[in-house]
Amino acid sequence: MTDAALARAIADEAGALLQSIRASATCSDRELGKRGDREANTLIIDRLRAARPDDFILSEESHDDRARCAAQRVWIIDPLDGTREYSERLDDWAVHIGLAIDGVPEVGAVALPACGRTFVTDDMVPLPSAPSGRPRMVVSRTRAPDIARLVAEAIGADLVPMGSAGAKAMAVVAGDAEIYLHDGGQYEWDNCAPAAVAMAAGFHASRIDGSPLVYNCSDPLLPDLLICRPEWAAPVLAAIDRLRPGQGPGEPQQS
Repeated sequence: MTDAALARAIADEAGALLQSIRASATCSDRELGKRGDREANTLIIDRLRAARPDDFILSEESHDDRARCAAQRVWIIDPLDGTREYSERLDDWAVHIGLAIDGVPEVGAVALPACGRTFVTDDMVPLPSAPSGRPRMVVSRTRAPDIARLVAEAIGADLVPMGSAGAKAMAVVAGDAEIYLHDGGQYEWDNCAPAAVAMAAGFHASRIDGSPLVYNCSDPLLPDLLICRPEWAAPVLAAIDRLRPGQGPGEPQQS
């Protein structure tokens, strides 16, 4: 089985488990999120260890084995991206299975179980034609980063509130938005799989200063991200540079 096929199979299985847990749960929203995170994480790690015993794993929900930093192949996973949306019975949550090879996000699967869709790096259609009209920028439903609002004003974009990082990134890949801009607090598991999928589909993915996304770092904090249609990369990056020249990432905010 290829790495991409494995990522898809595990993401789909974890998504089905999360759907089943949510459908039968009688606990509080807080406990539902904890249970979903815990059980999906166990499933994913068990499957990866069985199929790829020599690879390392970096997970939001597990102890970080720093020996991974010397490894060529590291699976970077988020068993439940969007715990709040999952717990509140919304649809915009995701499962991320990413594989970084020498720090590059090479393989990824992002499952949106409540929407019945899984995006995988080896199964992407050609980039569709650019839509007409104002660009759409997906941002956090609860607290859009200040820089996103300012850039949207500068380039004439409409803000589209949405839940998890994976859901926002896949909205761009699916053609439901043109830009996903985040600044203020993510980790490698929040965006490795989404970035891999987006780049495989021909989209731009980078830090907000335009530098490459690098994974399997000793500190997994990766606080800012731009995923967009390629024709919007230069205007967005130029607007960011005008608005905050020489500045670093902002304070942590919800992804």
